[in-house]
Amino acid sequence: MNTVLDEIIDLMKSAGTRPLETGVPGLSMIKGDIPAHQLAALYEPMIGFTVQGTKILSIGERSTELKGPSYYVLPVHVPATASVHPDRDGRPYMSLGLRLNQNVFQRLLRDLPENLILPASEHFAACEIDSAFMEAWLRLLRLSKTPRDIPALAPVYEREILYRVLMGPQGWHLRQFGLRESDLSRISRIVAWFRENFMRPIDIGEMATKSGMAINTFHRQFKRATGLSPIQFQKQLRLLEARNLIAFEGYSVASAAYQVGYQSPSQFNREYARFFGLSPARDTEKLRRIESTRD
Repeated sequence: MNTVLDEIIDLMKSAGTRPLETGVPGLSMIKGDIPAHQLAALYEPMIGFTVQGTKILSIGERSTELKGPSYYVLPVHVPATASVHPDRDGRPYMSLGLRLNQNVFQRLLRDLPENLILPASEHFAACEIDSAFMEAWLRLLRLSKTPRDIPALAPVYEREILYRVLMGPQGWHLRQFGLRESDLSRISRIVAWFRENFMRPIDIGEMATKSGMAINTFHRQFKRATGLSPIQFQKQLRLLEARNLIAFEGYSVASAAYQVGYQSPSQFNREYARFFGLSPARDTEKLRRIESTRD
């Protein structure tokens, strides 16, 4: 397995601290000392492969250590914060990400036995990656060096990765992602609505009706899928957007707060500092300083 891992690391030598598309659809890579502000984001549905080093991902009140080599599954868009760290020998953090494509996964599900019993882990976690699974990632990543092979072979290797995740500890979550009328798929549709309408006041009853669930069931399933309550989810979307407006689009703190739906600047300042660890003014100064040294 070390030989496989060494080749993956070699193929990732062009990666940097911003996500780099590999040329293989949906596959990106990143490495190095990634600034924490870049890691505070709305994460998309994906399979992540921590190749080397450690990522600590915080969703809501829970933080999970993702130590390489391992993989994890995010089956729904979710706002999160994170930090990355080199391995114990000082080698840089490195990871691959494969965006989840529901259509591809649904075709895979159709080809599997209907009575297939999958592992049913309830919690987001890092999963051990065995040699066969790592070789599938290597085959997919190698295609970045032979672009003419991508149309024919990338779907095959992507399908293998999906299958191996499906048969692993997080398989239940991935299966829910692929079923159009599963609770997770219903919550995913609500999350998509949130992403377009996060500045609007929340009506939990309306959200529950959209999802076809009772209010209590909706609350429970939403937190199970995202790690956050609907109110927390909306709040963090607002804060992420406000941070971008203040730091990179020239908005004042008060203007950004109102723009994303806050009525109280003092409440905005408190919640911003709680989520990002600094006041808006100090955080903006830090972000601009970091970005100016990277350009």
